[in-house]
Amino acid sequence: MSVLSRLLSECVTDVDQLRKYVPLRPDDEKQIREISERYPFCVPPYYLGLIDPENPEDPIRKICIPGTQELSGTGMHDTSGESENTVIRGMQHKYPQTALILTTNRCSMYCRFCFRKRMVGYSEHETAEHVHELAEYVAKHPQINNVLLSGGDALVNSDAKIRMYLEAFSRIPTLDFIRFGTRTPVVLPMRIYEDEELLDLLKEYNRKKQILIVTHFNHPNEITPQAKRATDALASCGCIIRNQTVLLKGVNDDPKTLAALLNRLVSVGVIPYYVFQCRPARGVLDEFQIPLCQGSSIVEEARSMMNGQAKSFHYCLSHVTGKIEILGKLEDGRMLFKYHQAKHPEDNSRIFTRMLTPDQCWL
Repeated sequence: MSVLSRLLSECVTDVDQLRKYVPLRPDDEKQIREISERYPFCVPPYYLGLIDPENPEDPIRKICIPGTQELSGTGMHDTSGESENTVIRGMQHKYPQTALILTTNRCSMYCRFCFRKRMVGYSEHETAEHVHELAEYVAKHPQINNVLLSGGDALVNSDAKIRMYLEAFSRIPTLDFIRFGTRTPVVLPMRIYEDEELLDLLKEYNRKKQILIVTHFNHPNEITPQAKRATDALASCGCIIRNQTVLLKGVNDDPKTLAALLNRLVSVGVIPYYVFQCRPARGVLDEFQIPLCQGSSIVEEARSMMNGQAKSFHYCLSHVTGKIEILGKLEDGRMLFKYHQAKHPEDNSRIFTRMLTPDQCWL
């Protein structure tokens, strides 16, 4: 059995197993069973071990254990227009320079704030099938200078499948780098540092094409010795490691917590890349979203407590029309925005303002 298969087989996927790790009330058990029939529940024992069992509001618990609002029915099915940007099954081409590939619908842990809840752990109809077809598309579009291998979690693929993707895309001369989108260093770090085959193939292909790891730490309690061991192992392979965080109600919506997270990430060699406004996905909106005005205040106060490297991120929302940076509030109460990346050329770098309601969480 491979390292990955063994670790995935140990994940907690039902209430009876979960009860061994965290205290559950009868109402909790009923709720988790009901939610997991629609949105899968899966957590590695390692990550459950980060929960404070005495604190029902523990942020790690909120991230991984189903919450009351997941079946509310509100929210959007596809928050950023992924279906309309799909050019081949499993491949999206929204921005000229980037091709995004949904390599799998699986994760080692199903985060409760996932914006792809419509498919992750649930449906394979959006995931890629034929790697050679994807590589042909990229080769025929020389404006694409990078591919993002995502999912699900790109590092939950087998080592053989990861090699297949790296082999196909490392041959394309117009690509500058290959990215992996992954929560694995955070939720299942031993999948990385215990798997010599994975590390060897990352070293091998880094000599052919630069590999970037975009990981996903959301709370300081996730930065453990095991997580650092995983990111150190990736760095030793020549990978560049950057982080994207989602601003989440009850998890990191406090300036001190957010500042501590991003400062500590820099201290372990992971450079902040984005802080994202939580998307209004179905099953997420009512549980984790924070109003934009409040989010802007949290981010700006947190910035005042960060060093220059930690504050190198962009606070953005990933909109149907592009990644829109949230620049802050003007004196007249309007909010200032700028397109960080745009789907349509006429929006490139466009700056605009909006008057927002106090409870408005999205544009």
